[in-house]
Amino acid sequence: MEVAILTVGDEVLAGDTENTNATWLAGRLTDAGATVARILTVPDDRELVAETVREWADAFDAVVVTGGLGGTHDDVTADAIADAFDSELVVDETVREDVIATVAAYRDENPETVEAHELDLDVDAWAALPEGGRPVLNPEGLCPGCVLGNVYAFPGVPTEMRALFEAVADEFGGDVVSATLYTPQPEASLLGAIAGVRDRFDVAVGSYPATDERNRLKVSGSDSETVESAAAWLRERVEVVAEK
Repeated sequence: MEVAILTVGDEVLAGDTENTNATWLAGRLTDAGATVARILTVPDDRELVAETVREWADAFDAVVVTGGLGGTHDDVTADAIADAFDSELVVDETVREDVIATVAAYRDENPETVEAHELDLDVDAWAALPEGGRPVLNPEGLCPGCVLGNVYAFPGVPTEMRALFEAVADEFGGDVVSATLYTPQPEASLLGAIAGVRDRFDVAVGSYPATDERNRLKVSGSDSETVESAAAWLRERVEVVAEK
């Protein structure tokens, strides 16, 4: 399963917000056996988001979009996904009731804040999702996610994004397995071993420098026995201090 990750937000591009969502999603999808084929960050530009979603929905098995959902002026993701599928935004009554309940709970828990700031929320703006989409209610916040075709849209707040992803996590998977070895050897000294394992086994091997004086070798493939055999071959030729 090939998956593309699209992060939406001017604040990410400006460096004001670290893109932990993409990193977390990539790891979670890889652990599930899927292949992450693209990661891209775009601004809060409705036309650009729609164009990217439209293209990627045809090119990949699934597209995961984070950020830009909600009822504020710069939340354009729901509109853009609707544009990509030539649909409109609609308000599902179940979603509307969930948003109302979330707002009511917040009012009850924070009466002084609500009174001080005269909190007045346009519920429909927060509950609106592309027509034909499957809502994913948000247990950690206000804004729901949705699934439309093979496009999954989640809010950008990390705790909310993770909770919504877990609600649909079993819809992602694949045959990719991997083994990771850690070595104190300099990266340049690993070239011969990497070339040798690639010649002998049908696997991909990545070499990555680390910050704790250890380099990382990651062996990936679609057959667990082949991956383990390749990792065993490397262990005989590379000094390994840890692995997972």
